Amino acid sequence: MPVIRVQTADFNIADEIALMRDNPAIGAIASFIGLVRDINDGLGVKTLTLEHYPAMTEKAVAAIVAEAEARWRIIHCTVIHRVGELEPCDQVVLVIVASAHRADAFEACQFIMDYLKTRAPFWKKERTPQSARWVEARESDAVASLRWRAETANLSGDRID
Repeated sequence: MPVIRVQTADFNIADEIALMRDNPAIGAIASFIGLVRDINDGLGVKTLTLEHYPAMTEKAVAAIVAEAEARWRIIHCTVIHRVGELEPCDQVVLVIVASAHRADAFEACQFIMDYLKTRAPFWKKERTPQSARWVEARESDAVASLRWRAETANLSGDRID
């Protein structure tokens, strides 16, 4: 059963990984931590505020994890995403995937993160020295997400238009 949490509190990656280490079937653990940067699109960032709709967000994240579990042999998965006001260097998101082999862990971790950026309903507002602004989705995130759609289509013989 995956662990999915959306919270204001910080997380400790060592504690989260330790919860997975008692399963002798696990041969690989891959993780990703996203942090708040102090600059975005050439502007300084003082704070980043993340907003969400709780029931919708957890459901969307669970669907992303379920899709990863259908594609790769995952033994355990943890996704923690913070909300609220964060400052540069604060941790925002943690994805940990455990599997028997590293390829499954690495690919599933990257897939989950790519889909979190494009499919999970989080809204980001940056406060800069000049003003506050809502952060638009990046084209690079959409391209990364499209990679996984292309791989699915190639496996099934479908076309992507």
